[in-house]
Parts: sequence; C-alpha cells; structure tokens
Amino acid sequence: MSSYLYRLGRQVARHAKTVLALWLLLAVLLGALTVSLGGKLQNDFTIPGTESQQGLDALTQRFPEVSGTSAQLVFVAPEGEKIDDHRQEIEKVLARVEKVDHVATVTDPLASESRTVSDNGRDALATVQFDLGLDELPEGVTSDLEEAGELPEGSSLELHVGGDAYSVTGVHVSATEGIGILIALLVLAITFGSLLAAGLPILTALLGVAIAMAGIFSVAAVTTISATTPTLALMIGLAVGIDYALFVIARHRSQLATGLGVEESIARAVATAGSAVIFAGVTVIIALCGLVVAGIPFLAVMGYAAASAVLVAVLVALTAVPALLAIAGERLRPKPGSRAHRREAVAEGRPHAITLGARWVRLVTRVPVLTVVVSLLVIAVLAIPARDLALGLNDNGSAEPGSAPRETYDLISRDFGPGYNAPLFVTADIIDTTDPIGVMDDLGKALGGYDGVQKVALATPNRTADLGLVVIYPTTEKSDAATADLVKEIRADSADLEKRFGIEDVMVTGQTAVAIDVSARLSGAILPFGAVVVGLSLILLTIVFRSIAVPLKATLGYVLSVAASFGVVAAVFEWGWGADLFNVAKVGPVIAFFPIILMGVLFGLAMDYEVFLVSRMREDFVHTGDARRSVDTGFAASARVVTAAAIIMIAVFAAFVPNGDPIVKPMALGLTVGVLVDAFLVRMTLVPAVLALLGRGAWWLPAWLDRRMPVLDIEGEALIHHLEHADYVASNGEVAVRARQVEVSGALAPLDLHLRPGGFGIVHGADPVARSAALAALTGRLGFAGQLVVLDRLLPEEAGAVRARAALVHDVAEALRLVGARRMPALVAIDSPTSLDSGQLAALSALTSRGTTVLLGMPSLPAVPQVADALAHAAPARTSPDLELTDPAASVADLETVR
Repeated sequence: MSSYLYRLGRQVARHAKTVLALWLLLAVLLGALTVSLGGKLQNDFTIPGTESQQGLDALTQRFPEVSGTSAQLVFVAPEGEKIDDHRQEIEKVLARVEKVDHVATVTDPLASESRTVSDNGRDALATVQFDLGLDELPEGVTSDLEEAGELPEGSSLELHVGGDAYSVTGVHVSATEGIGILIALLVLAITFGSLLAAGLPILTALLGVAIAMAGIFSVAAVTTISATTPTLALMIGLAVGIDYALFVIARHRSQLATGLGVEESIARAVATAGSAVIFAGVTVIIALCGLVVAGIPFLAVMGYAAASAVLVAVLVALTAVPALLAIAGERLRPKPGSRAHRREAVAEGRPHAITLGARWVRLVTRVPVLTVVVSLLVIAVLAIPARDLALGLNDNGSAEPGSAPRETYDLISRDFGPGYNAPLFVTADIIDTTDPIGVMDDLGKALGGYDGVQKVALATPNRTADLGLVVIYPTTEKSDAATADLVKEIRADSADLEKRFGIEDVMVTGQTAVAIDVSARLSGAILPFGAVVVGLSLILLTIVFRSIAVPLKATLGYVLSVAASFGVVAAVFEWGWGADLFNVAKVGPVIAFFPIILMGVLFGLAMDYEVFLVSRMREDFVHTGDARRSVDTGFAASARVVTAAAIIMIAVFAAFVPNGDPIVKPMALGLTVGVLVDAFLVRMTLVPAVLALLGRGAWWLPAWLDRRMPVLDIEGEALIHHLEHADYVASNGEVAVRARQVEVSGALAPLDLHLRPGGFGIVHGADPVARSAALAALTGRLGFAGQLVVLDRLLPEEAGAVRARAALVHDVAEALRLVGARRMPALVAIDSPTSLDSGQLAALSALTSRGTTVLLGMPSLPAVPQVADALAHAAPARTSPDLELTDPAASVADLETVR
C-alpha cells in the first residue's frame, strides 16, 4: 500500500491544481444537489419490531386521527380567577385552531367528557392532534397554530404553546463551535511555527466537512436521517479532518528540514503518514459502522453518516492536502537555524536539545509503579459516577430554558403533573366485541386502577370499531424508572386483559413507550458492541505490535477512558455538578445512544494515539534491543504531534458543549473528556510507565503466533527503506543479500554481509547455533534486529516473499537437486555441519551459473577463501537472557521458534 501511496503522492504533487479543482467542483455539485433535492431531517427514533412501533403502525393504519404528532395549548387564568370563567374566550381560540391545516382534532379542556383542568382551577390543557407525523408536517403549520391561538388584545388569559410538534428537527451550529477551530489554528501555529502550515489543515478539514454535510443532506431526501446525525458527523469530521492533515503536513515539514525536495517529500509524506492516516481512518470507520451490531436502524444510519465524514477526511488528507503542499512549495520549508527547524529535528531523530516530551517521559518512568497507581486512582475517581448514568430519549423538558416549548412543558409538569408530558397509548383489537364502547370504558377503568396512573384521558374505539385506544397519564415523567415499570406491568398483564375483556393484541405504544423501548434496546446493545470493539482492539493491536502485553494494556486503557467519560457525563447530567457551567438545560437521563456512539468514536481515536506513540517505541526497540531506552526515545520523537492532535480534538469537541443541543451536548462532553483522559493520562502517562515496568516482556509474542500473523506497515516505513535501498543499488550495483548489524537475541552477534546476485557467500563460525541463526535470518525464517534486505525484499516485513524464493537445506547434495527444478530458488542457503572440500565447493557452480545466489554456512573457512565472493563470521551472542534453545546442536527448525 505504501508503494501505491508513494506514486499517488507524486502524481498529486505534479497535478496539484487539477486535483484541487476537482475537489472544489465536487463540493459545488453536491451543494447544488442538496438544494435541488431539499432533503429534510427527521426525529425518527423508532425500532422496527418493538411493541411500541407495532402499536404506532396499527394506529397509523386503523386510527389515523391519533397517529400524527400533537401540540399542547395551556390556558392560564389570572391569579384569583378560575379558568371556567373564560370558557367563551377559550372556545373561540379552539375554533380557530381547528381550521389550521392538518389539524385532525382539538380536545376541549372544559368539556365534561374531556375535562383537563389543574387542581388549582387556573389552568386548562387542550391537545391539538395533527394528521401527519412530526417529520411530515409542513414547516409553516406550527406558525399557523400560534397565529390562530393568539388571544385578543386586552385578554387577561395567558396561552402557552408546546408539545411534540415543537421538537427540534434541524442542525443547530452556533458561533461557539468556531472557537474550537480558532484554538485548533493556534495549536497548529505553535506546532509548526508557521501560519501558512497551520492554516492548511483547517482549510482542508472545512472542505471535507462541507462535502460530507452536502452528501448527508442529499441522502436525506431519499432516506430517513435524524436531526442529530449531521451535527455528529460535523463534529467528528472536523476533528479527524484537522488531525489527519496534521499528520501529513508534519511529516512533510520534517522531511523538508532534512533537505529533501518538495515533490519527493510530498510523495514520501503521503506514503508514510498517509499509511497511518488510512489505518486511523479505517479503524474509526469500522467502529462507527459497527454500530449496526445494535440492530437499530436510526443508529446504524448515524454511524454510516459519521463514517462517511471520516472517509472524506481520509481522502482529502491523501489528495487535497498534498496538492496544497505542492502549491505552497518552498514556503513550507523551515529555515535552517530557526526554531521550527530545530523542532523538526526531533521528529527525524537527529541530535537535538531535550524537549518537554523527553522530560515528561523521564518523569513518569522514574518511579513507574507510582505513576501507574496514581493514574489508576485518578481514573477510578472520575469513573465513580458512571454507575448512576441513566439513558432515555429527550423531550421538551431538555429544550432551551425560556423557550416556548420548555415553558409549556414546565408549566404542565408543575400544575398538572409530569405524566401529562408523557402520555401512554394502550391499543387493543376489539373486532370481536359486540359492545366496543362498553369494552373500552371497562378497559379504561381497569387501566386506571394501576399504581402509577394519574388519569385515563381517553378510552374510545375507532370509527370502524375494530381498534380501541386508551390514553393514560402516568404520575411520573418519561425518563422516570417508574414510568418504565408501569409499561412493563401493563405488558405483563396483557394476556389477562385480553382474556378478561374478550379482546386481542393489547399493546402499549405512543412516544413515551417508544422512548422506553429504544432505551431498553440500546442499553442491551452496549455489552455486545463493547465486546466487538474490545475484541477488534486486541486482534488489531496484536498484529500491529506483535506483542501480547501491549494490546492488553492498550485495550484496558481504552476501557478506562470510556469509564472516565461515562463518569464525568454522569456527574454533570445526573448529579448536576457543573450543570450551569456547561449550560445543561435539564439534569437527568442522557440520550440513549450516547454510550454506543462514544465507545465507537473513542475506540478509533484511542487506537490512533496508541499506534502513533507505541509504534515508534517498537521501532526503536527492534533497532536497538534496549526496551527501556526505546520508551524514552520513541515517546520523545512522537509526543509533539500526538499532543497537538489530541488538543485539537479536545478543542473541537469541547466547542460543541456550551451551546450544543441536548442530544449532542453529552456526546461532545464525553468525547472531550475521553480524548483528554485517553491521550494524556492513559497513552502519555500510564503507557510509558507500564512499558518501563514490563521491559523486554512488553514485546514478547509466542513464536508460533508470530509466524502466522501478517505484517502491517502502518507508517509506510518499509517504503522509505526500499527507496534507500534503491539509492544504494544505483550507487553500488545489484545486491542479493545486504545485511547490516543483523543479530539474533541469544544466538548471533551482529553480522554484516554484502553479496551480489549469482554470487557465492560463506558464513563461517565454530558455533552451530550462531551459523544456523544467521542462515535462518538471512532467508526470512528467523526474527532479528538490524537492517536486512534480501532479493530486494525488506525484512522482516516481506519475510514471506523471501521464504518463497529462498531455500534452506542441510547439505550440498540436497542443494544440487534443486538444479533444473521448475522454480529455481533465487537464493540457496546450505547449513552444513562440516567444512566442505574444494570439489564440493566447485559443484555449487551449477547453481551460481544459473543466476542463483548461494550462501554456505560451515564451521571454518575453506583452504582457498578466495572462492567466495563474500565472507561473514557468525559469532555467538555474548549473553542469552531470552534464548529458548539450550542444545548447541539445535536444528534450524528449533531456531525458527526464537523471535
């Protein structure tokens, strides 16, 4: 993949203006498509197959008069007066309301059969039933309703209008969100030391989210998309868009600081940082698409939309960003001696002063046990409130304080009871009854006797007398557990009610029941989704880091970050701590899909930070074998970019908290805390301390598992080594084996070898384990430290390709049998237990004459060493703390278990 990305980066750099023109054209076309289609967002938080949804479907088909959305009119008489004294005035208002388009029915709150007056006698509650659902209601209908409900001048009455018809169905973005972008710009300016470099990620991120949003609104014209979906996609797309561009630009600037040409630097930046961006983006996309595991359609659509925003961000980072880099040209190159130039030296691993990252990692690893204990205690304290996290669906009780829907909601809760804002609909099939009106009256009385029922507002059959409806006002609000218990109790008694009254299919439905069913389904989906995410994390990181301890540690860190996020959100939204500071409209349950959304998004981000930090540590460990030092050097080299990326994420997410709508606000706060804890407390504090404690054990992996796993080059480093090898070949000619400081822990001391194609090389040494280890490593059959290129393949990443073209045999006769084979090996290694005579050596020319490179391992040099094109001494390692072999005559097959 890195080779493809290298070619892509070079082509984009050469055709930069064309690439940018295509992106701008796409944005304009999608924008025009969005306007022409007129896609409308919806608040369809339903789940097919649930009892509440089946009940709503029955009402839509057989009782359409009550299947649409509704509004509430609350008339309030002056202090000291009774609402009944204003009957005529109220009747006139209701008569005008009945004439509004799409109004099906209006209840008279003063009529004897539907009387709904507060205990103090001052308030009357009228319900306006529309014939269309909230998502289908034309925009001007609510304005017409308010106009029809205007009281005449001089009236002493107050009229408050609210209800489900006034639920939010649009995307609300305030100027506060722009503060997050300004903070991101400041962080980028400090990171790069250049306003030009700082502005590019912001520009490309805005381009990406504009295209993603236009696409989402276009799709909304043909499918159901909730009002929250674009806001979530905007928040995530903006954050990852800036971060992904940051990774590419940071690598480009570092390479420019070394003197690399602009076009070559762009190509290499796309190949290396671009590979990491693809890994990061695919991880987030998989996690978001994994929301389908919950089996909830609106949640799956939400995940797909957010994943599409991430996909666009990845594509922009791989194409639009390099195009802008090409146009900027030399202006992005740090000037020699400048502060920016010195900072870039850190990323390239060149000599530099001690950085803040280097000081921090030394601090947290000085007493690693203390660091681990303190970090876990802090996270545990943050997670304590998580046990009280309650889930539900929002209503007008979470609307902006002071707004008409919120004032109406609060007034009804205060003067009538909270259950009047949470009516329950009980439907029943009454087609077999001979007295539908009497049966419904009896059913209404029976339901009114349940604990938790404040009033039975309506009990009536439909026009065709085949479906009955009972409307119940519970004593508690929608989000109260007692309301859910009432729904469960009625459902549990449905069979008895059916038998008792001779009816069928008793179901509890309505928006309150829908909210309860959705919350229950989402709560039940948290553990399965969590298991999928954790399992994916373990598998992915095991392949990336080739370790057991690192994936376990990383996954546990993710779980800790999620727990801390849940805890802080619960403290704010359930306990009310800082509710005023965060502008929380109502303390209580958060949106039911908050946990799953947070787990999915945070999983992708946590894996990104883990990979960007720890992959550099692993690379240094592979090259040096010093586990402790690699923690310091790897952290210092990658900390600056990871810190900048995390701060940008935090700034963007936090900007959606103050003025975010009630659905987005807890998700924005949770992601802000999640990134803060995961990046700075887990990845940059706990991780280096744990790795310092584990030492070499952090990188242990069973050899049988190591051999069976693919190699993922997530940072495209293999391409850089290939390019370096190509430069070497151009200067020194073709080479079949190029080994530099290749060593096998506990078996082989550092070994150097340069052997041309078709040449004859000898690896000699008295220690059979060292010789066998050398030949096994040089043929891709054994892990090693150092630099090794065999048959133009980089090891260990391309060990499989080397093994397919290299044979490892035990004597000359076996090697000669390969002559004339259908597929002649390009390299034959002979692990001979004895030294060969001149005749045997001469016989090997049958292989070299056909272009096959021969590598011979033997105890001592031949009498005439000049017969060899290259010589290398295989010396045993001085120490062998991790050597699994104790038999000095161990076979190569045994050696292959050493990693």
